[in-house]
Amino acid sequence: MAQLQVTLEVAAGDLDAVDGALELAGALSQTYQADDGTVLLEPGVGEHPMWERVRVAALFPAGTDPEDLYKLLAGQLGERLQGWQAETLEDRAWEREWLDHFRPMAFGERLWIVPTGSEPELPRDAVAIHLDPGLAFGTGTHETTALCLQWLDGEPIQGRDGLDFGAGSGVLAVAAVRLGAARCMAVDNDPQAVIASRDNAERNGVADWVPAYAVDQRPAYCADFLVANILASTLVELAGELRSGVRVGGRLALSGILLGQEQQVMDAFQGSIAWDAPQTRGDWVLVSGTRTA
Repeated sequence: MAQLQVTLEVAAGDLDAVDGALELAGALSQTYQADDGTVLLEPGVGEHPMWERVRVAALFPAGTDPEDLYKLLAGQLGERLQGWQAETLEDRAWEREWLDHFRPMAFGERLWIVPTGSEPELPRDAVAIHLDPGLAFGTGTHETTALCLQWLDGEPIQGRDGLDFGAGSGVLAVAAVRLGAARCMAVDNDPQAVIASRDNAERNGVADWVPAYAVDQRPAYCADFLVANILASTLVELAGELRSGVRVGGRLALSGILLGQEQQVMDAFQGSIAWDAPQTRGDWVLVSGTRTA
């Protein structure tokens, strides 16, 4: 099935913001190219090409509407959205090619993300998540996902019920259960993301504890902790729904927030959350807190 490729011309200083916005909008993979033709596929967290201008090519799932995608990215990036081009590509094994460049990564004290089929030597107390990008983003490589994984690794979630809102690949829900949560529901408005979440839960042996649903089909559920790694504008729009998804006294972590947007997101919850100090990674922020009302 044909897929959508979008290309942009990006100033090196804007690469983090553009990269994150593309991934949070659903990009399956991203490739970076300089004027001299040098290519860097999916640089690791904190790894940046030393070029003044970068051509970014991002691949999106079949059926992605380029006009809707442009409007979403324009609202997030403003004038940083430059050189827009969109074209349809014939299907290839894009996810498998991406995995050729994906190496094990550590998050927090115990948590590791490793490619499916890989058996690397890890510390004795490591909690390994085997992940394939599948049909939805969220492999742990981006700053926003890394912030959420580190938050989960540092939270006392053992025996508790969680909710991963906007689950993507389901990596956060899978990680939560592998770290000791009783269960963690994964919900997303993209049917492909629901499929990917179920597949990744099955791959990691936690399918019974990671139920995955479309947002509008999920059963009534109030969690002890909630993670949501989606765009700041969506977090603001869904603040009431996210708040109601976690019990009073429960914990909440939100990412997908660019530096400078965190106060807007926190204000949307109208004083119902006792916020912790924000955590940052690159140009991105995670805000977390305890529901008080």
